[in-house]
Amino acid sequence: QVQLVESGGGLVQAGGSLRLSCAASRSIFSIDAIGWYRQAPGKQRELVARITSAGTTNYADSVKGRFAISRDNAKTTVYLQMNNLKLEDTAVYYCNTYPMRYSWGKGTLVTVSS
Repeated sequence: QVQLVESGGGLVQAGGSLRLSCAASRSIFSIDAIGWYRQAPGKQRELVARITSAGTTNYADSVKGRFAISRDNAKTTVYLQMNNLKLEDTAVYYCNTYPMRYSWGKGTLVTVSS
């Protein structure tokens, strides 16, 4: 059974940091690119960052230089290190394959306060 489980969200002040985790089933982790997506209130879901099975990364312009995606092959986990958080980063963050192929999980809420 394919699983993608997000965790690590929370409330943080602007300028702060958080690290999100995405625990993925081994069946997809070794093959697929994994992406972090987010959906802010009243907005469409967007891709924030992605990482291939080979470790190649790509970022949305809005997070370049602030966010870093990485993967731990032994733990089949993908991380999103978020630094210098801004109010506009407030959203529910989800992980999924890239391109997205599975149902969305519950996500993890990141709230950035001033």
